[in-house]
Amino acid sequence: MGEWWRWSPQREANDLGFAVVGIGRFGSAVCRELIKNGADVLAVDNSERAIDELRQLEPSIEARVVDCTDEESMREAGVLEMGTVVVGISEPIEASITTTLLAKDSEGSRVQEVIARATSDLHEKMLKRVGADRVVFPSRMQGERLGLELIRPNLIERLELDDQTGIDEIKVPDIFVGHSLRDLNLRKNYRVNVLAAGPIKGLNVNPPATYVLESDHVLVIMGLVGDLQKLPKT
Repeated sequence: MGEWWRWSPQREANDLGFAVVGIGRFGSAVCRELIKNGADVLAVDNSERAIDELRQLEPSIEARVVDCTDEESMREAGVLEMGTVVVGISEPIEASITTTLLAKDSEGSRVQEVIARATSDLHEKMLKRVGADRVVFPSRMQGERLGLELIRPNLIERLELDDQTGIDEIKVPDIFVGHSLRDLNLRKNYRVNVLAAGPIKGLNVNPPATYVLESDHVLVIMGLVGDLQKLPKT
């Protein structure tokens, strides 16, 4: 499995919830993936139509019409109370840059991570200069994958076999370190099957029950998506 989309957001930012600013195709996909995984999500956009369309897809979501270039509007909407802000605005470029700056530098902001969408190399450079912690290009990372990555910080990659079953490659959770596969009994406790374990460049396929996991190891596991999502995330 590849490593091109690996990234680990701060755990504290996860705990504070997520705001998605700009509810186009990309932002909506991020929202849906986060909600599917049980995250606390606030969606905002300056278009009432965009918010209405999102509510039709996700009736339970907290969504608000907000001028994202106005600091007080962002504050009143609760965006600055979230740990992670995804700026999905593509145009105008000035709006995405201003939104990123407000999220990072507004007085009293609790935002710890800003992930901003860029449309060009120059746009990326400007976003980083105003404080974006990470810049993504939709052509390189789609919204669904970013949403999954945000909610599962130790997930390296997922291969979906069908709508219900998948194979995950994950960093070994801290509470698994030092334990053998027999001790963990993942089939019984999490209803998943271990396909491989070990260092990322030296995986042991079908490892024995006596195999002990270390902090730099990864696990390749198969199961129902719902069961995979219940595994420890750090």
